[in-house]
Amino acid sequence: MSKLLEFRKAEQALREQLARLESLKHDKELEREIEFEDKLKSLLKEYGFKLQNIVDILDPQPIQIAELEVGRRVRKTQIWTNPITGEVLQTKSGNNKTLKAWKAEHGEKFVSTWLQKD
Repeated sequence: MSKLLEFRKAEQALREQLARLESLKHDKELEREIEFEDKLKSLLKEYGFKLQNIVDILDPQPIQIAELEVGRRVRKTQIWTNPITGEVLQTKSGNNKTLKAWKAEHGEKFVSTWLQKD
C-alpha cells in the first residue's frame, strides 16, 4: 500500500472518530454517567472510601468454609506398632478400622501401650 493511500485511510478514520466523539458529547446518557462518576468520586473522597469498599458493601461475597476453619488445629499422625504381628499403623484418628479391631481383640488398655511416643 502506498503512503498516500495509507494517509488517506487514516485521515478518513480520524474524521469518522471525530464525528463519533462529537455525537457522544451531546449524548444525554453519557452526560448522566459522567455526572454520576463525578459525584461518586467526591463521595468516596469525602468518606475516605475506596471503590473496592463500595463493591464489598453492595455485592458481598459469601464467606468460604475454608476461611472459617483457619483456627482449627491439625491432628498429629499417631504411629501404632502391634508387637504381636509387627504391623505398623499410622493414623490421625482413633476411629481407625484396624485400631478398633486391635482394641476389640486385645483390649483397649493393652493396645494403648502400642502408641509410639515422639
